[in-house]
Amino acid sequence: MPSWIGPWEIVIVVVVILLIFGGRLLPRLGRSLGGSVTGLKKGLKEGTDEFREAVKEDEPKEAPAPAKTAKAAKPAKTPVVEAAAESPEDEEEA
Repeated sequence: MPSWIGPWEIVIVVVVILLIFGGRLLPRLGRSLGGSVTGLKKGLKEGTDEFREAVKEDEPKEAPAPAKTAKAAKPAKTPVVEAAAESPEDEEEA
């Protein structure tokens, strides 16, 4: 409890609440407040569960390991094609 709130301040607040709301309305207010807090906790829990499920769905799945073969495939050699003639832009630069 904060140091600036003492027992006398709490008594004064309780008396003022009793004067404003009366003895009959206080139990109804307590039930309403309790139901609100319970609903809030339930909503937060559901939101957290939905968030965790969404994160699990977005996780990348591991790809299966490639099967090992007896011979390793060699990369195919690609022929190198050289330009037969220079372009006109190259002639201007020379």
